[in-house]
Amino acid sequence: MLAVMTAVCSFMLGGCVPSFTLNGAPIDYNLYHTIHVANFPIRAALVYPPLQQTFENELLNYITRNTRLQTTDGPGDLSLEGEITQYYLTPQAVTEDAYASKTRLTIGVRVKYTDQRAEGKDVDQTFTAYRDFDSTQMLTDVQDQLCQEISEELVQLIYNATLGNW
Repeated sequence: MLAVMTAVCSFMLGGCVPSFTLNGAPIDYNLYHTIHVANFPIRAALVYPPLQQTFENELLNYITRNTRLQTTDGPGDLSLEGEITQYYLTPQAVTEDAYASKTRLTIGVRVKYTDQRAEGKDVDQTFTAYRDFDSTQMLTDVQDQLCQEISEELVQLIYNATLGNW
């Protein structure tokens, strides 16, 4: 027992201290200091104007909460840009009388992530997420809440594929 404790103490005192992050972001802050997050204009066939601001705010807030990167209006060590390319409704759960009992709202975002410091880490990908709601509800009644929930999910997917480096 004493030998194990001595080995552990020697290991720790030898300067080899394990390091990990709770958010999974393996960012080398000695190399990366700034990130540029561009606007994400809506290019979908259907347009819900508040969606752009909702998504952009969620993305910036998530990056601020989960990294030490400083956002910049100009070029940065990293950059995220893209557009909201999908915003559409589809019927789900068709009942015996041929009416849909659920409707699905789907949102898709095309993201281009550029790492100015390392080659091969760039990402150009479309991320989609959806939420179903009861067809007896009007979209206008649930739209803000659904857009917030979907934006949160999209931001997590984007973060994991880019800054989270999953």
